[in-house]
Amino acid sequence: MYFGLLFILLPLVIGYLIVVSSEAWLHRVNQYCGYMVYFILFLMGISLSLIDNFSENASQVIWHAIAFIVGILIANLIGLYGLDRWHRQRIQKVRDVKIDKLPMIIESVSLLGVVALGFIIGMFVSIEKSMIDTASEWALMVLLALIGISLRNSGIALREILLNKSGMQIAITVMITSWLGGVVVAKIIGLPLIHGLAVSSGFGWYSLSGILISDGISPILGAVALINDLGRELVAIFVIPLLINAKRHSAIGIGGATSMDFTLPIIQKTGGSDAVPIAIVSGFILSIMAPLCMLFFINF
Repeated sequence: MYFGLLFILLPLVIGYLIVVSSEAWLHRVNQYCGYMVYFILFLMGISLSLIDNFSENASQVIWHAIAFIVGILIANLIGLYGLDRWHRQRIQKVRDVKIDKLPMIIESVSLLGVVALGFIIGMFVSIEKSMIDTASEWALMVLLALIGISLRNSGIALREILLNKSGMQIAITVMITSWLGGVVVAKIIGLPLIHGLAVSSGFGWYSLSGILISDGISPILGAVALINDLGRELVAIFVIPLLINAKRHSAIGIGGATSMDFTLPIIQKTGGSDAVPIAIVSGFILSIMAPLCMLFFINF
């Protein structure tokens, strides 16, 4: 377990120590993050192709993923609704904004396409599993280092995180309710409860949850985690504009870790500038906690 923690923390810490003052270089870092995500998902697709009789388990993967998506999101919304009721904030209504959701949907679905491409290639090309595992580990370390750089240069100071109580409360609520939902789903579908906790700890970070759980538990469960976290992203695209004016905490929290990057433009456009710091802090905390929590439950 300690080696696993070092494996996750070291590249994150190294990346976090690097200060990038150039906007052009920071843009490149974010670009390379995207490239590494696609590469890791491609390798994950190849890993799935190396499983004996995977096609027989494909329907099980889909149904288990749907169960986790529904169970976790319902638990999240119940907890976040309670948080909204507790705060009872008066939110200034932002004028209705039309958002073209199609490009975002295409981007999310294309990630599954990359996994499918890797799977197809793996079916026809003879590749050693050890090579794929090694490549996945190195690619994940590079991605974590790049994410560390991105987090360091996101403009968020520790003081800002500690002072933004709403962001912290959303992150804590999402974590606790995700675990509760994951445990309930695992009990219903007959998985070990600790596996339910591991899957539910991705908080929307699909590239990390897929590869970590594939390596730590099984590629089958890794595929479930990937689809579960991608499902959160897709649901958030539609739910955020509907909830943001009446239930701000629910709208921001439903995006999980993506509220500081992928779903942030939607939050900003529909919720106004006041929602942005809350979303960034919430997403930042969940992004830091996701790898640590997954690794803890994987090695428990």
